[in-house]
Amino acid sequence: MPAQTPPQRPPHGQVPARREIAAPDQASPARILGLGAYRPRRVITNEELCTWLDSSDEWIRTRSGITERRWAEPDDTLAAMSVQASAAALADAGIAAADVGCVIVATVSHLEQTPALAPRIAHQLGAVGAAAFDISAGCAGFCHGVALGRDMVHGGSARYVLVIGAERLTDLIDKTDRATAFIPGDGAGAVVIGPASRPGIGPVVWGADGSLAGVISQTRDWKAFADDPTGPRPYWQMSGQQVFRWASYEMAPVAQRALQAAGITADELDAFIPHQANMRIIDTMVKALKLPADVPVARDIAQAGNTSAASIPLAMERMRRDGEAPRGGTALLIGFGAGLSYAAQVVTLP
Repeated sequence: MPAQTPPQRPPHGQVPARREIAAPDQASPARILGLGAYRPRRVITNEELCTWLDSSDEWIRTRSGITERRWAEPDDTLAAMSVQASAAALADAGIAAADVGCVIVATVSHLEQTPALAPRIAHQLGAVGAAAFDISAGCAGFCHGVALGRDMVHGGSARYVLVIGAERLTDLIDKTDRATAFIPGDGAGAVVIGPASRPGIGPVVWGADGSLAGVISQTRDWKAFADDPTGPRPYWQMSGQQVFRWASYEMAPVAQRALQAAGITADELDAFIPHQANMRIIDTMVKALKLPADVPVARDIAQAGNTSAASIPLAMERMRRDGEAPRGGTALLIGFGAGLSYAAQVVTLP
């Protein structure tokens, strides 16, 4: 048999002619199609908290606006809460789990380094074969997830994306720490993002300032604890005054840029849904944005506490359920927290 001639390669430095990489035929706008939430059954009032914490109801209300919060019970695992919220969001959207192309979980309280939480949730829901991963962007995580989901639908990577914000912050706190124990709550919220006839999620405005990474952090890293388990376990800690100043005065310009990117003005909003960090931060942002008095503002923190990545979808669900924000209305979302990280976008409510 005659020897085969090897294929001729072009001279060094020249790229051979190749077919173009395939791309989606047509980019699709994206919007939020469905919304769901899960809140633990156990309610912890300020009065109950103060039976073991050196504080008072008046002190907590004055500094945070919190009157009560939900704390997870043993069966309220991160996965269980996420599945409940996701099932409600899928039902609200009228989408089967099998049609979901990607599951994104925003959380800081999944205590297993690996595997990620998202694949487990996708499996339990029946989203067979869906891409699934976690993101850690603190209290801004949900808005990061919405931005990723929008771009996936727009770029053709997935037709439907499930974005979940879920937290069990009570696993991370020192319940005797007067400075932080009254702040966190637990819960999960989820949205389904999918194709739309016109854009329903505006461009994201996001960023981070790592020079302030230590403002919200752990007392020790897990390796230090593994090396010396006789010491105290790692807990969440925060420099409250620094966070307050940063969030109150640096985040309003970010929110304003998100409005401009979406071509929306403040008086065209049907709702403002910021991360539920602190009632005083929310009030300061409302003033800085010069929101009209008739624009409803999410204040879920009073009953839910600060639920980090879950706070925006939980607040969105409460506003819609209570009739404060209309279906199909225009809302400004902004998340900010550990990192310090932030993200904001304008969305059409499901």
